[in-house]
Amino acid sequence: VIDGHTAFTGGVNLEDCYINRVHPYGHWKDTAVMLRGDAVRSFTLMFLQMWNATENKRDFAPYLIPMKHREQAEGYVIPYGDTPTDRENVGEMVYLNMINQAKNYIHIMTPYLILDAEMTTALKFAAKRGVDVQLILPHIPDKKSVFAMAKSHYRELIEAGVKIYEYTPGFVHAKVFLSDDLHGVVGTINLDYRSLYHHFENDVLLTGCDALKDIAADFEETFRQCREVMAA
Repeated sequence: VIDGHTAFTGGVNLEDCYINRVHPYGHWKDTAVMLRGDAVRSFTLMFLQMWNATENKRDFAPYLIPMKHREQAEGYVIPYGDTPTDRENVGEMVYLNMINQAKNYIHIMTPYLILDAEMTTALKFAAKRGVDVQLILPHIPDKKSVFAMAKSHYRELIEAGVKIYEYTPGFVHAKVFLSDDLHGVVGTINLDYRSLYHHFENDVLLTGCDALKDIAADFEETFRQCREVMAA
């Protein structure tokens, strides 16, 4: 978060492999989104709440700088955080809602695939009711044991009609959902048990925004570098 007016979220961490200066897992594919305007206040608050997790200070007002110039854009931008300290699985609920509400397609990029029964059922049912469900995962893993666990889901999903692709140049670390040209999510939340239940995470939900076109274009470019998994 920069001076209360600009915020970034996504998968990109501060390490050389994320900008492909080194290539321990082939080409590193990642995504992030930049926000300006009122939505940045939510990221400021999320940061301060995390910063003060062990403190009693709650005076955030000095950091919530009023906007001098309001950004004008179409649609809605909704940042949100997820924490293991409450009983609300916000990240999972947003993902499940997108999958369950999709009418034409749901496209997903995730580095890890460790699903519970509810998420597995949602993906399978979406495919069976005619939604084009496509998942992009890595071809070169960063953690072989986690990759093996992801592959354990392949057969069940493929048999239900879910299409699974692996990014052949290397490793996908992006966490992106896109559905029906209407809704998108970019952030830090992986499609795995740890990220959905045990981590402090954040995402941003985009609805009716011009940025959805950029997300769709990135998916198309990434698909061209993937191979479909035909059998598990």
